[in-house]
Amino acid sequence: MKVTLIGTGCGPIPDIQADYVVGAARLLEGYSGRKEAATRAEDIFKLLLASGCENCAVLYSGDTGFYSGARILLPLLTERGIETEVRPGLSSVQVLAARLGRPWQDWTLCSAHGTDCDPVAAVCGSKPVFFLTGGPDGPARLCQELTDAGLGELSVTVGENLGFDEERIFAMTAARCAEGTFAPLNVLLAEPAPRYPRCAPGIPDREFLRAEGVPMTKQEVRAAILSKLAVDPEDVCWDIGAGTGSVSVELALQCRAVWAVERKSEALALARANREKFGAWDLRLVQGSAPAALEDFPKPNAVFVGGSGGELSAILEAVRRANPKARVCVSAISLETLHTAASELKTPKVTQISVSRSRAAGMLHLLLAQNPVFLITGALA
Repeated sequence: MKVTLIGTGCGPIPDIQADYVVGAARLLEGYSGRKEAATRAEDIFKLLLASGCENCAVLYSGDTGFYSGARILLPLLTERGIETEVRPGLSSVQVLAARLGRPWQDWTLCSAHGTDCDPVAAVCGSKPVFFLTGGPDGPARLCQELTDAGLGELSVTVGENLGFDEERIFAMTAARCAEGTFAPLNVLLAEPAPRYPRCAPGIPDREFLRAEGVPMTKQEVRAAILSKLAVDPEDVCWDIGAGTGSVSVELALQCRAVWAVERKSEALALARANREKFGAWDLRLVQGSAPAALEDFPKPNAVFVGGSGGELSAILEAVRRANPKARVCVSAISLETLHTAASELKTPKVTQISVSRSRAAGMLHLLLAQNPVFLITGALA
């Protein structure tokens, strides 16, 4: 048996020379020979073995190397010693780029077709993002998430039926796209979200919006916190007790997504304003008290506790339930919080930071001490 895996590309299905053809029902409509509809690699594999045919073909939409089921079927065939041939097709990303007269080599490529996708995190990566979507609500659903994150004015482009006579291309805002309905064959291109320039941790304090009575973690301490948490670009982080949102914003500029909780409405409003100022669109701010507010948060890789409201033990237990391997950093200015954090964490490590800043006094400069801060890190399990 020989099996040819064919990417049908965008547009009409090419001529196929085979005794037996398997693929999605839509792709088989124009083929008059022996055929069976199937999409799962395991099902296709069983049909091929049972066919008794020497010359078989499997059809895939688009290109065999771009989010295609061919990557799963190929190992099954080669392990069985079946001869294979792969024929690529013209992918939707190539066609859309050609229609727009733009190169696609620097685009971020994401599949939102039958798989989880975080469009907000994707557009925060400083590059245009091509989403392989599908279904009449695919682009609208993604753009609703962008709009909910504050990116309703982001420019997006939808391509429908690329390569067919019914092809249409729309340019619009994410907010308008969220209200639309599109042909089942569609793709989405989103421009990069405006962001504060990526930099080393420790944004100057003067750049944050401030308000009297709302605490803010200072620049030098913020830099140390991010160092302790060792944030990765793919991490999901929690910030408990967001205050002005200074730590939340810095985390959001370094990782994939941040979920932050703050109980005071005036602080939450300030955190939202700072989120907008710095373009920290992947920061989700929730009003409430921990640990109750943490129940619906996703599994974290790193957690910062900047304010606990006297519930530190319960908060750390909630983090332990969510992910016992999460990296944790607790900040404390009182000895009582220091004692609780050191007691709750296994093999705790305590760093005390004392910062002094110069201030002009006539022709002289004096060093004024800031409140000392303790940073406590350690394992949860």
